[in-house]
Amino acid sequence: MKIVVIQGPNLNMLGHREQNIYGPMKLEEIHAQMEAVAKQNNIEVEFFQSNLEGEIVDRIQECLGDADGIIINPAAYTHTSIAIRDAISAVAMPVVEVHISNIYRREEFRQKSLTAAVCTGQIMGFGPFGYHLAMISMMQILGEIQAAKQAQEAAKQA
Repeated sequence: MKIVVIQGPNLNMLGHREQNIYGPMKLEEIHAQMEAVAKQNNIEVEFFQSNLEGEIVDRIQECLGDADGIIINPAAYTHTSIAIRDAISAVAMPVVEVHISNIYRREEFRQKSLTAAVCTGQIMGFGPFGYHLAMISMMQILGEIQAAKQAQEAAKQA
């Protein structure tokens, strides 16, 4: 199984920017923890970060046929990007949206996620630990999909 983790704008600045909201942990540290969980569970994980909307759309589209699921933090594009929403919808695979902060406790313009409705689920407000929860969630989702496929195959052969 392969999970692609897509990080949106300014997440490369974690550990430096607004530590009162995002904490002191750097993106590289979050990715290292996610990679450790993936290795323990024999899952391939790939990381991508961009500040550019079109690059994020391209990477989501590239997941089609190459990945089993996506964990995404669209960051500020959560609230503005119909293009990212449409790309998530188009690939039709499990997608878990993650936010370090609770967007519903933030400014009013941040309290709307354009992408959430096309994601399998949303995790927010747990700080960097939210990425760990997203990994666990994605492993569960992919395990259930795999079990359902195996049951269908067994039913065909019966």
